[in-house]
Amino acid sequence: MCVCVCVCVCVHVCCAGVALQIQCYQCEEMTHDCSTPEFIVNCTVNVQDMCQKEVLVKDDGIYYRKSCASSGACLIASSGYQQFCTGKLNSVCITCCNTPLCNGPRQKKRPQSSTAITLASPQLPVFSLYILFLLCSTLC
Repeated sequence: MCVCVCVCVCVHVCCAGVALQIQCYQCEEMTHDCSTPEFIVNCTVNVQDMCQKEVLVKDDGIYYRKSCASSGACLIASSGYQQFCTGKLNSVCITCCNTPLCNGPRQKKRPQSSTAITLASPQLPVFSLYILFLLCSTLC
């Protein structure tokens, strides 16, 4: 089995026959966060390797779209909408993450001891994810 580990964050398995699958929340334009068990889906094996979350601010409220996504498509979409992520009316924010159910509610931060080291964040900045994607693709 060959496993490429990129910068302690991205684990990319590059051998034929090894299936990678992630679970994400999935919903279309809901007025609530849709982060409950009935919205959990299994993403397409070896194709959809990320979870995507869109938050839209409309005149009648905040809407959520959540789904599985391929890393390339998600990173392109999120980088294309960065300028529209203002939090104001007509704002659109798209985030990508690569851990199970990471497009759910934001986790409350736990206090960390001074010796603790955080290796990964569930939602990395888009540029960091793109660099990790390129590194993993190159190495494997």
